[in-house]
Amino acid sequence: MIIVTGATGNVGRPLVGILAAAGEAVTATSRGITVTDVPRGVRHRQADLTDAESLRPLFDGAEALFLQNGGASAHLIDPHGMLDAAKTGGVERVVLLSSQGVATRPESPSHGQVGHAIEEAVRQSGLHWTILRPGGFHSNAYAWAEPVRAHRTVAAPFGDVGLPTVDPADIAEVAAVILRQTGDGAGGHAGRTYELTGPALVTPRRQTQAIAEALGEPVAFTELTREEAAARFLRFMPEPVVETTLSILGEPTPAEQRVSPDVEHVLGRAPRHFADWAARNAAAFR
Repeated sequence: MIIVTGATGNVGRPLVGILAAAGEAVTATSRGITVTDVPRGVRHRQADLTDAESLRPLFDGAEALFLQNGGASAHLIDPHGMLDAAKTGGVERVVLLSSQGVATRPESPSHGQVGHAIEEAVRQSGLHWTILRPGGFHSNAYAWAEPVRAHRTVAAPFGDVGLPTVDPADIAEVAAVILRQTGDGAGGHAGRTYELTGPALVTPRRQTQAIAEALGEPVAFTELTREEAAARFLRFMPEPVVETTLSILGEPTPAEQRVSPDVEHVLGRAPRHFADWAARNAAAFR
């Protein structure tokens, strides 16, 4: 049995589908998961990462755990308690979905410090572990879906600053390969930390063009100032997260602009471009 936390998210949902299609026994869990969120035959259970006791019954008889890092609730997680419960239940392998910011923004409370603490708990858990550190997701462009649908416009800061954003489906495929491995070496992935990126730098202006090409209609791009972007982000992000996010988007470090070989190393193929993601998800922008 493989436990997938965050099973309704941009990575967890395709991961559940990949594992189920491969014939693996899967338990999909998130706070509000329902039967409509999972493929036929997949067990689903509501549980909260911030409440280790709600997860404990799920671990009995499980062999592997995909641990989503909690996102905005990461600071509320007790990773040691959760991992102890997983180990007691029989889990032997854990794949942690962490963040590139643990390495590139270690001074950031949101991107670095909390993530580092969760990673350390995984390393100290006594389980066979693998850590995935993706950069920005292609799917962050969903934030533009409503204005594209309504007005065929995108407004974003730093229109010509590129980052090697990654397809969540690629992250899910990497996680599935590792979770399905058995043995102490877990196929050579145990004890490894992988940085997951797309195949090339892509700017917000180019992302807008890719969405327009997927729709077959023009989409206008408007560049926001840093101050305008901050005001928008503050509607749904705490201020420290906004500041770090804007720094990554506007003044990325060389490490944040580096194209990593790790997706290709694990999957044996190049990661997907943003244009591929836009074509697959064009319906969200129609």
